[in-house]
Amino acid sequence: MNINRNIAWTYFIASKKMTMVAILGVVIGVSIFMFMNSMAAGFDRTSGESFFKTTPHIRVYKDDKISQPLKEESNSKTLIVNPKVVPSINTIDNPMDWVKLIRKQKEVTVVFPQVSCPVFYNNGKSQITGTTIGFDPVEADKMFRISTFTVQGSIADLSTHQDGIIIGSGIAEKMNLLTGDKINMTSSKGINLTLTVVGIFKTNNSKEDKTKSYVNLATGQQFLKENNAYVTDINVNIDNPDRAPQVAKELTNLTGYKAEDWIAANETYMAASRIRKIVIMFISFTLLIVSSFGIYNILNMTVSQKINDIAILKAMGFNGGDVIRIFVYQALTIGALGVILGVLLALILVQALQHVYIGGDIGYFPIRFEAWVFVRGIFIGLFITFLAGYVPAKKAAKVDPVSIFRK
Repeated sequence: MNINRNIAWTYFIASKKMTMVAILGVVIGVSIFMFMNSMAAGFDRTSGESFFKTTPHIRVYKDDKISQPLKEESNSKTLIVNPKVVPSINTIDNPMDWVKLIRKQKEVTVVFPQVSCPVFYNNGKSQITGTTIGFDPVEADKMFRISTFTVQGSIADLSTHQDGIIIGSGIAEKMNLLTGDKINMTSSKGINLTLTVVGIFKTNNSKEDKTKSYVNLATGQQFLKENNAYVTDINVNIDNPDRAPQVAKELTNLTGYKAEDWIAANETYMAASRIRKIVIMFISFTLLIVSSFGIYNILNMTVSQKINDIAILKAMGFNGGDVIRIFVYQALTIGALGVILGVLLALILVQALQHVYIGGDIGYFPIRFEAWVFVRGIFIGLFITFLAGYVPAKKAAKVDPVSIFRK
């Protein structure tokens, strides 16, 4: 075994230029693979963090019902179809009982009821259109982590001030408001209230920051002229967001109400995410495959150049397995050096891009060190270089020394 490794090392250093080209191919392939997959993971993580600041994993609500088609007329075979939304009150009956039942489910981590109400933020003679959400501040903070993007005041202050409100930074800027100021609002039901600003949040989503506000559940019900049993939605978070479609079906069967998971509610976003992943994975794997062909060509040339040496080795007693080990050792040495340098290059690229500020809702470039991406890149890089070395090694193992000596 030591002799095989010594011979492989001799072949490795004999052709320095070809060896360096092969290592460079692995470095580029592995580093780009790790870099692009880290970037894809960063995009998904940043999008998810921004997305779940205002969106629950599952939303339970009473869905609109469509009227059934009219029956056939007696003198005609034509079916008259005129579907319309059946007028109904879109409220959940006995919401607190359903909240307690949903909270007992195995995968559920946070659950709370809320009411959504279209409102006008009154600023003198002008009005700003928006939406206010009424909920339990403590439970809502557990789900949306509102305290992490509250720039003034505190979500806890909303619990102690029944007439309090937390507004988006866009609303505060347009209306020149700070914590402690008063804000006058009119709901779609015509209810006019003056509330105290106890906090200002900034999600870096301009649409949310310019239109949304948070109030206590009782205040939201008051805006809609409803009693304390009125709830429009029940928000549910689970321990694994990817399991949301399956859990949503279970909640629909359990409650009889519509349970919509975040994936179904955002099909366009999910389709774009899948396309991005496929493109990045295709490009990164293509670069790895190209580098593996480079290693294969170099080792194949080495086999052709060393055919006489292989014949001599086999005549001296080396078998086909020894020959395979020699060239596989050489390939793995190239792969190991290429992977090590590729990891270092990928770390440099990731570290450099982390400090690039791109502005907007994202801020700094959404990329960071992803351990699982680097581990997968190391494994795939070594595996591909192994295959690239094994194929020509298998060919070298079949060399007949007698036929070589005759030539």
